[in-house]
Amino acid sequence: MNAHRARVTRVCPHCKATILASADVCPSCQHHLRFSASGAATRRKSCALRVEGTLEQPRAGGFSEYSMVLSIRNERGEEIERKLIGVGAMRPGELRTFALSVDLTQDVE
Repeated sequence: MNAHRARVTRVCPHCKATILASADVCPSCQHHLRFSASGAATRRKSCALRVEGTLEQPRAGGFSEYSMVLSIRNERGEEIERKLIGVGAMRPGELRTFALSVDLTQDVE
């Protein structure tokens, strides 16, 4: 990934999600987009953040609705991206598990 290619995006041909142009695999649908060339620059990928939590609707309670919203802020605390990820409802006794991961990819010098 060259410095001039940082933040360049493209559309996944499979799921139409906006992804980084440097991605070999779509992070949304997991389809392979290309295979790395043998002479390509070495890149290191790591999971910088992973959070998982579970919500359980009490059996004695009624129905509940939920909205999963993701917000990204810059170093000044300004919101630069906000997305509604999903909505749904839970019946008494049901549960939902939500997981968030942030992957970083860096060139290895």
